[in-house]
Amino acid sequence: MELWQEIINKETTNNKLKITATNINEILESKCYTALNQIKEIIEDSTLTDSECFYKIEEIVCVFEELGSNGGARHDF
Repeated sequence: MELWQEIINKETTNNKLKITATNINEILESKCYTALNQIKEIIEDSTLTDSECFYKIEEIVCVFEELGSNGGARHDF
C-alpha cells in the first residue's frame, strides 16, 4: 500500500474523519511535515554515539509507524 493511503486509512480509522478531495492534501501535508520534523530532530541529535545510531533508526521507523506505515521486513529487530 502507498504511504499516503496508509496515512489516510489511519486518520479515518482513528479519528473517524470524513475524507474529502479538499482535505486529503491538507491531512497529508500536515502529517508528513510533522513526521519530517521528527525525523530531522532524531538525525540532528549529536549527543548520541555511533553505537547508539541503531536507536535513531528505530525512532525513525516508529515515526512511520505513527503515520500508519511500518518498516516492512526490515523492522524485525
